[in-house]
Amino acid sequence: MSPVRTAPARLTAGDAALRVQYLEEVLRLLYPEPCTTRGRSPVVTEYMLVPDARRPRLLVPTRSRRIAAAAVRRYAEPQSRVARLKRDAVVAALRTPGAAAVLLRHRVRIYGPPGETIDGYLREALGTDLALSVHIGPARANRKPVLQLIAPDGETLGFAKLGTGPLTRRLVRAETTALNALSHVGLRDVTVPRVLHAGEWRGHQVLVQSPLPVWRPRGPLAPDRLAAAMREVAGSCGTSRSWLATSPYWAELRDRLDAVADRPEGAALGAAARSIVERGGDVDLRYGAWHGDWAPWNMATLADTLLVWDWERFTTGVPLGFDAVHYDLQRRIQSTSDAEAAVESTLGVAPALLRPFEVTGAAVGLTALLYLVDLATRYLADRQAEAGARLGVLGTWLLPVLVRRMEALS
Repeated sequence: MSPVRTAPARLTAGDAALRVQYLEEVLRLLYPEPCTTRGRSPVVTEYMLVPDARRPRLLVPTRSRRIAAAAVRRYAEPQSRVARLKRDAVVAALRTPGAAAVLLRHRVRIYGPPGETIDGYLREALGTDLALSVHIGPARANRKPVLQLIAPDGETLGFAKLGTGPLTRRLVRAETTALNALSHVGLRDVTVPRVLHAGEWRGHQVLVQSPLPVWRPRGPLAPDRLAAAMREVAGSCGTSRSWLATSPYWAELRDRLDAVADRPEGAALGAAARSIVERGGDVDLRYGAWHGDWAPWNMATLADTLLVWDWERFTTGVPLGFDAVHYDLQRRIQSTSDAEAAVESTLGVAPALLRPFEVTGAAVGLTALLYLVDLATRYLADRQAEAGARLGVLGTWLLPVLVRRMEALS
């Protein structure tokens, strides 16, 4: 068995070009005809392109300096000191009279009837005046419009997500369900957003969720505190126990693998999964919930709680500890260009990662390998490679590690 590579590892178009293309798609979606960027009809709204038109990452409303500064200050969590400095510099420019006009000169203006736009829909749905900023994310199969809703005084009212295709509509519905379910659990160590509105606009699934207070003073993120929060989520909907081979989890994963079996990567992945179950089917595992994408960029640490967002992958009935393995792998991938080495490193520390979940002995390696199969199955089902995602081609990083591990066991 050998890993396969069915798409080029590097994209033919750079990230900047893909963002420009996506910007045009988002504008047509949020401001459909008869709205236009060229015309003389009433102006619906105007945006600044940050940092510029060649590398758009954020659309910032020009309605007022206060709103524009809030749009940048709270649109994302910088993952480095340099990124924070850049953000703060843009915020300072937006607050300074005249500076934004000089430093942020690239604009896009929308003309047309206000009632036909996403702005009009959200104002009516929430019953209040608001302005929008729009995040232009990197290429991914699950990329969707994410809007920050800002009040005239600069306060963030919430964040809206739009599911615009089969995959993203399903994910937005899933996140709505997850947030509603978690609102009744009474989590102590973790704070999640509240659902402010859920509905449909022009065939698109809409979720508006409350903002989390990321502006509050931060606290240290000790490993035991992170593990405790993940354990709380894991047990939030109850836990169960069974052998892997007879578990509902394996039955569900097998169905997902069958759905991607016609893909070259799917065949290799399915063979690896069957080998795992042949060797560890009689291992007793505990199952619970996981966030599904718990990563440094989807959380913030406060003194009294962990703020965690992006719950669209929340799932119940998975082996305990999946969140811990995922977090470690994503953290490593973020800091290196060698994703394959990151996978190996995460597998190497799996015993320590899983110990807080009382996963020991043969269950450790089994849980870690099942996580890799689960993640790879998600990538194939979502068609991340076709969407141009950086890690979408599994044969360049995840599959080689999985294959080597299985061959070592044979």
